[in-house]
Amino acid sequence: MSRPGRRTASLILALLLAAACRKQEAAPPGPMTLAVPAQGAYTGAFIEFGDTEDDVTLDGIEEFEKLVGKHQAIIASSSYWGEQSFPTANVNLIFRHGSIPLIFWSPWNRPYQEDLGPDKFSLNNIADGKWDAYIDKWGEAAHAFGHPMLVSFGNEMNGDWFPWSGGWYHGNQPVPGTKPAQYQGAELYKRAYRRVVDRVRAKGGANVLWVFHVMNYSYPQDDWNLASQYYPGPDYVDWLGLSVYGEQYMDDPWEENFAPLLDWPYDELCKLDPVKPIMLTEWGIGEYPMHGSKAKFMKGAFEDMRTKPRLKAAIYWNERWENDDESYSNLHVNSTVESLAVYRAYIGQPFWLGNPILAPRAK
Repeated sequence: MSRPGRRTASLILALLLAAACRKQEAAPPGPMTLAVPAQGAYTGAFIEFGDTEDDVTLDGIEEFEKLVGKHQAIIASSSYWGEQSFPTANVNLIFRHGSIPLIFWSPWNRPYQEDLGPDKFSLNNIADGKWDAYIDKWGEAAHAFGHPMLVSFGNEMNGDWFPWSGGWYHGNQPVPGTKPAQYQGAELYKRAYRRVVDRVRAKGGANVLWVFHVMNYSYPQDDWNLASQYYPGPDYVDWLGLSVYGEQYMDDPWEENFAPLLDWPYDELCKLDPVKPIMLTEWGIGEYPMHGSKAKFMKGAFEDMRTKPRLKAAIYWNERWENDDESYSNLHVNSTVESLAVYRAYIGQPFWLGNPILAPRAK
């Protein structure tokens, strides 16, 4: 190389080094969280991830997104306490895909069947500290993941099917001396919930956003079982969540319109806290053409959601399963051509955000 060539090369090298130094001097981004969108709402889905709801695959996510025509901001799956593990592979896969994981963290043991009542992961055992070691391990793993994740602990506790439902714990019995009356099942749930959150945070899980996730209408619909009885307080909740379904089983009543299923429960959640964002942590409807039009129901659902200013996410439960009577519950968005057309048309609107918005996490 000639001498002028060496000088040119030296100059280029100096410029590259200076640029590298400038990059190194830039302040690295701090911890991030999922922002509440000022306009619109996130779209997301649970995508038939197997019997334990944790068989998350990239192929499954991408096939659903191709089907509906939009990237999903939130991908939901489960973490069952009976597995005694943290879903490291799943949350990493989902985040690398550009989505936020929503984990239903369910304190029950195999065979994971509803209506069996409390098992070794009872609310009593959790509240009394018997599962602290597992909670701590889970919190450490959440901290190691480091990215934003939504966690719904003990969802739909105001129903009567899960072993953490208040009715299994003398739910209708008031705590002596409380006015207004506080009830034993709900108070025990709150103790367990707060202990779980406190221990995860103590292990560095500040990246976890906690979702207080109830059924839209309590079963039974009694004072002791209302969603407000179970609310652990604003310091323990980041998002308020609702499950809202149309007909799921053949013998369920058919609801022609979505609004009666959402409007009153939405107002009840708004009363719990004046500012926290609300999400449909689960929503969907089965295919029962003899009863009514699924496509019409879905159309009404999307239109009603738009009228709720604090509704900032909606997670569709895209699953089909066989029931004990050999019937099928088909909640797939593409159970008919008409249903898929409605879903694609509405989810394709700019209002529905297919990519999460990240913001610096408050210290």
